[in-house]
Amino acid sequence: MDGFTLGRFTASCASTGSPIASGDAIVATLCEAPETVEGHELVRRDYAVAAWDAGARPDGLLCFWRTVAPAPDQKRRMLVDDDTLLELFDRLEGDERPQRMAYRWLMCLILLRKKLLRHVRVERTDGGERWLVQKRGMDETIPPIAVTNPQIREEDLQELAEHLGDVMQSEL
Repeated sequence: MDGFTLGRFTASCASTGSPIASGDAIVATLCEAPETVEGHELVRRDYAVAAWDAGARPDGLLCFWRTVAPAPDQKRRMLVDDDTLLELFDRLEGDERPQRMAYRWLMCLILLRKKLLRHVRVERTDGGERWLVQKRGMDETIPPIAVTNPQIREEDLQELAEHLGDVMQSEL
């Protein structure tokens, strides 16, 4: 696999099918892809805030974030550049505090989406799973970077996503 294709804003609610207009508040999700979606391990699904607040949730939910539906020609805005994101990701390596592990995992997802990291494989053990990734352009003989999937509870996901959103100011 040469990386993840997570898709872009879908312009319709995954729960109701109703259209979502530019400027509407939405909840974007990252989910494990059903087996019927070949070639992808993760997919993006967008939800109208009303549907999300009413309890609509996709199967295989990994993370979600609240954002605003972009205009078709809107350029993404970032307060943190790519090099800074990679530096923060590196700084969190080895930090075993649960919230820091969760931030690092979410940053890994963002860096994968931005194609700054390349997915190598997933290692599953009785204790959980680790994603092995490599920085783009790195020599493939260098061992991959291990990122523990902290199995974030849905209750904690919103807070983490809001914190990252405050820092990054992006559509993700």
